Amino acid sequence: MATRSICVFCGSRSGTDAAYQAAAEAFGASFAEKNWRLVYGAGDVGLMGAVANAAQASGAETFGVIPTHLLEWEVGKTDLTNFIVTENMHERKKVMFMNCDAIVVLPGGAGSLDEFFEVLTWRQLKLHAKPIVLLNVNGFWDPLMGLVDHVIAQGFADASLRDFVQVAGDVSELQAMLDTALA
Repeated sequence: MATRSICVFCGSRSGTDAAYQAAAEAFGASFAEKNWRLVYGAGDVGLMGAVANAAQASGAETFGVIPTHLLEWEVGKTDLTNFIVTENMHERKKVMFMNCDAIVVLPGGAGSLDEFFEVLTWRQLKLHAKPIVLLNVNGFWDPLMGLVDHVIAQGFADASLRDFVQVAGDVSELQAMLDTALA
């Protein structure tokens, strides 16, 4: 049985850089070795599918949550350890968040940004203290962190907002950050 659950937010597409898929696969492959359970959006496409398939192949537990309206679009991966269907996106995010010890954000689009900002806002409001880590494959998240710094510089957030997010340059650094944060 897994000792820690890691929620992964990421794209339902693979993106244009093969490094994104490779990082998702490498991260997913490490789950069993680390004794982690993958909590994610239950899709079998894009980076979601890559991280889940690699986690399963490594022997890790998998916990997927998908809303009914995305079952076909994201190709609901029903062969997971746990597969939950929710009525909507809000329920999906809530169930994923409630069933994890840490949040990792891989490259992704608007959905991943929505998920990131929701857990970051909750952290800012002291609703949780779970680690939030961005996997910054080839600098993918540099513009996002620039925006966070801009929001702080313009007086719309305390400098402490930046402290709620860790940025890992590669999978090894990500694993080390999670090991430390979850010890």
